Amino acid sequence: MPQATRDGVSIYYERDDSDGDGTAPVVFVQGLGFGRWMWRWQREAVADHYDVIAPDNRGTGRSDVGLPPLVPRLPGMLRGLVLLKLAGYSMDGLAADLEAVLDDAGIYNAHIVGASMGGMIAQRYAVEYTRAKSLTLCCTSHGGPDAAPVPEETQAHMFETPDGASERETIRHRMRPAFTERFTNRNPHLMDQIIEWRLEQDAGDPAREAQGAAVQGFDVSDRLGRVRVPTLILHGTDDRVVPVENARLLEEKLPNSRLDLIEGGSHLCFIEDDDLVNEYLLAFLDEQD
Repeated sequence: MPQATRDGVSIYYERDDSDGDGTAPVVFVQGLGFGRWMWRWQREAVADHYDVIAPDNRGTGRSDVGLPPLVPRLPGMLRGLVLLKLAGYSMDGLAADLEAVLDDAGIYNAHIVGASMGGMIAQRYAVEYTRAKSLTLCCTSHGGPDAAPVPEETQAHMFETPDGASERETIRHRMRPAFTERFTNRNPHLMDQIIEWRLEQDAGDPAREAQGAAVQGFDVSDRLGRVRVPTLILHGTDDRVVPVENARLLEEKLPNSRLDLIEGGSHLCFIEDDDLVNEYLLAFLDEQD
């Protein structure tokens, strides 16, 4: 079971070897709270030609939570405040975790693919470290005061617990803004399966809140000019979590980037519109190699 260690915290990752010809591997970095399941469609798409590295972000899946022992036992509202102000994760730390994984795996050049918070980790990583050969940034933002914020109603929806709701009902409620209503209504069996994957692999509430603190403190808007690697930006035009304006801001800031919009796409467009996203991703990766 491959795992890297940084600051005494174990970071688990999966490694899938392909029959490819030695091209740089693809590294998939997850969104806030999400387990490795979220990339299953893209991992399958690239598997024939590219090795894959898929870490569990700190606090997610098989990776250690790495929070002070008392914090997870605090009442919810107090815990959230402590994590936001004092004990939450930082994007610097999550990027350093990724560097530890690639160092442990012996990877010196990699195509980094990140979505939402994973896209933020990818940006921070490319600013601070040298192993990125390319970036693919899905439904993400450069952070800071110039970014288009997550709408307040979406934030409330994604973190609230409805009265009397079961764990499965809470998960279903919290992820509604990330999908289009059309998709959830047409794919009830897939939504049920996603809930089971989330129960198995996603971060628990304390780690999810700690990741949320990292997102709130994230801002690389004034440093992206130094990122020279080829960058593909993908974003759904109907993203209700990270507004599509952020994709255009990223394109302006990143010197070697291009933007492909997924018309009508949601925050999780790489699930809803996986065929189109995979087409863009594979074409971009093939250009780099």
